[in-house]
Amino acid sequence: MSIFPPDIEVLALKIVRDFTDRGHMLSTAESCTGGLIAGALTEISGSSAVVDRGFVTYTNDAKMDMLGVTTATLETFGAVSKETALQMAHGALFRSRANLSVAVTGIAGPGGGSAGKPVGLVHLAAKRRDGHVLHHEMRYGDIGRDQVRLATVKTALEMLIELSQSV
Repeated sequence: MSIFPPDIEVLALKIVRDFTDRGHMLSTAESCTGGLIAGALTEISGSSAVVDRGFVTYTNDAKMDMLGVTTATLETFGAVSKETALQMAHGALFRSRANLSVAVTGIAGPGGGSAGKPVGLVHLAAKRRDGHVLHHEMRYGDIGRDQVRLATVKTALEMLIELSQSV
């Protein structure tokens, strides 16, 4: 029995099976989810064939040190932004052996939100080595920390599936 809800478990199982069949490897770069995306994937037996590594970069320093997010990006756009998510996905891809990556950065709450960046705002980016990129800005709302994080995991897994199907 998985520690994740059935909808997430089904997506993770699909990724592990499909990526194994296609020879894909992936990496994750996570802020607001704190490793839950990698956790959902590694909950599946055989995931070592497709999960190269995961980066938990909760602080701005970690984003810069581990993923190469620039100071200029963080100062100009903030940690919760499309630009930061894209740089995180790029860094996770090129600091791993993966050919696909997914990155998330957001405000899970209950605090930390503002008028411009409310609780429940999450930016997700997924990237392939050939340069194909996806970005989603999700506004889940103030639905509770756990629910924002789980909704983000689900969206990230769906993005990985979408990105892999066009390879």
